[in-house]
Amino acid sequence: MIEIIPAIDIIGGRCVRLSQGDYNRLTTYDSRPEEIARRMADAGVGRIHAVDLDGAKSGAPANLRSVEAIASLGVAEIELGGGLKSDSALRSAFDAGATYAIGGSIAVKDQPTFAGWLRSFGPQRIILGADVRDGRVATDGWLADSPLTAADLIDRFRADGLTQAICTDIASDGMLKGPATEFYTGLSEMFPDVTVTVSGGISSMDDIMRLDDLGLKRVIVGKAIYEGHITLKQIEHYISTRG
Repeated sequence: MIEIIPAIDIIGGRCVRLSQGDYNRLTTYDSRPEEIARRMADAGVGRIHAVDLDGAKSGAPANLRSVEAIASLGVAEIELGGGLKSDSALRSAFDAGATYAIGGSIAVKDQPTFAGWLRSFGPQRIILGADVRDGRVATDGWLADSPLTAADLIDRFRADGLTQAICTDIASDGMLKGPATEFYTGLSEMFPDVTVTVSGGISSMDDIMRLDDLGLKRVIVGKAIYEGHITLKQIEHYISTRG
């Protein structure tokens, strides 16, 4: 069964969603991140995808109090991304209660440091973040582009033990038009030893079931939950009947 991982994007301690990574196309939701996390955990999810969007933009974690608040509930594991660009930032993420850390920009710009994280903390705790726009990996909160493809970036760290990668199709993110299925199945076939998480475009439970049928292992769901296209009741039913 594919693992459903709900997303909580954070700006200024509040839960938000962007469309296609554009900070000018932002929707702020009333509930605090920890309140949403509790409701998600009550639906049976075991992992939450948290992104510190302030940190992604500024280059250093900025919403660790929200991470601490979610972690203090003790209801789900947290994979955290956004602003993790130094050893001290990584330690602060783990100290705040993150179970897993996602390295995106650091993996593109500082290969030795990210490779060192994989060796020091283990590939079970360090996740590669490859967010792709027009075929190339974007960095710095999706504000800049690199010459690398997602496949380039995954291949770069296989020798260091990489086993997990989250790949976001920026063009699909927040658009509720379905995921770029061929992109994800292609990566999974190319790197069978790496678990590729689908991120971007999920619009319905049908999308999730289709990814499951294709053999993909994990999927991040964000806006579809917040806009009511997928309910937590549906997720709970899916987990209880397929788990």
